[in-house]
Amino acid sequence: MSMIQGTACAGVDLAHWRSRALAFEREVAKAAVGQARVIRLITLAIFARGHVLLEGDVGVGKTMLLRAVARAIGGAYGRVEGTIDLMPGDLVYHTFLNEEGRPRVEPGPILQHGENISVFFFNEINRARPQVHSLLLRLMAERTINAFNRDVGLPYVQVFADRNQVEKEETFELPAAARDRFFMEIAVQTPRDSATRRMLLFDPRFHDVDTLIAAVAEGVLDHRQLDGVAREIQRQVKASPTLEQYVLDLWDAARYPERCGIRIAGVDMDRLIKGGASPRGMAVLVRAARVQAWLEGRDMMVPEDLREVFQETVAHRIFLNPVYEPRRDDILPELCRRIFERVQVP
Repeated sequence: MSMIQGTACAGVDLAHWRSRALAFEREVAKAAVGQARVIRLITLAIFARGHVLLEGDVGVGKTMLLRAVARAIGGAYGRVEGTIDLMPGDLVYHTFLNEEGRPRVEPGPILQHGENISVFFFNEINRARPQVHSLLLRLMAERTINAFNRDVGLPYVQVFADRNQVEKEETFELPAAARDRFFMEIAVQTPRDSATRRMLLFDPRFHDVDTLIAAVAEGVLDHRQLDGVAREIQRQVKASPTLEQYVLDLWDAARYPERCGIRIAGVDMDRLIKGGASPRGMAVLVRAARVQAWLEGRDMMVPEDLREVFQETVAHRIFLNPVYEPRRDDILPELCRRIFERVQVP
C-alpha cells in the first residue's frame, strides 16, 4: 500500500484535489458544527458523484448544511418544498402574471440556474406525489429534464432530499426502488457533546444563518471538474484480491445472514430478508470505500474503509419481510454490526 503522490494522471492531480477536499470539509464545518461524520459522508458522496437522502429530525440543520455545501462546492443552490399539491411541472416551470396582467412562463426551481446548478435540495420529498418522485429519479439517473419541448442537460447537479418522519398523513413514502437510487442515506442528528450543544444555543452567530453561511469560503471545489476527479479516484485506488473476496463475503452475509450464523433476538432469520443488497448496492459500497481510502491518503482500500461506509450505502438497499419493516430502524443497524462480527477480516 502506498500514499497517493502529487503527480498528475490523465490531467488530474489527486494529491492536490485531496487537499481541496479536506479544505472543503473544514469550510463546511464552520457552519455545521458537531457534524464531522456527516460532512465526511457528504464529501464521499460528492467525490463519488452520488445523490443523498438525509435522515433526521426537524431543526437539526440539514438545510443550513446543504447551503454551506453548495457554497463551498461552487455553482448554484436550488431547493423545493414537498407538498401534496406539488406537480412535476412545478419543478420545471413557474407561471405567473406579469406587470401587464399577461401570463408568463419562466424556468422553475430546477432550471432557474441553468447548467450552473450544483446542489438541488428536495425538502420533505415524501410529501410530494409519486409523479414528482418519478421526475426527480430521472434527473438523478440522467442529469437531464424535459422542458420547453427539449431535453435540458444539468451536467453538474447533485440531488439531496430528506423525508418528513414525524407526520404520516398526506405523505407518500418512497418505494424501495426509489430509495435504491440514492447513493447514501445519511443520518443527521443533534450533536451530543455538551460544549457544542451549549454553543448552538447561546452563541449568537449560530442564530443568523445567512451570516453563518457567508463565512464559508466560496468555490473551494470546482463543481465543473468533479466528474473527472471522481473517475480518476475510482481508477487509481485499488483493491487487493483478498479485499475483493472480503467484499464478496460481506455481500453473501447481507443477502443470506442465516447461512453465516447471524442471529438477532426476536427475529426469524430465515424470513428476515426479502431482497436487496444488489450488485448496484455493493458496487456503491466499493465506490464509497475507494473515496474514503483516497481521503485518507492511500491508493489501496483496507477493510476499515468498507466498515466506515457500509451502513450508509448498503442498509437502505436491504429489503425486509413486511412483518419486520416496523422494526427496521432497530434491526438494520444490528444486522450490519453482526455482519462485521461474523465475516472474517483479511
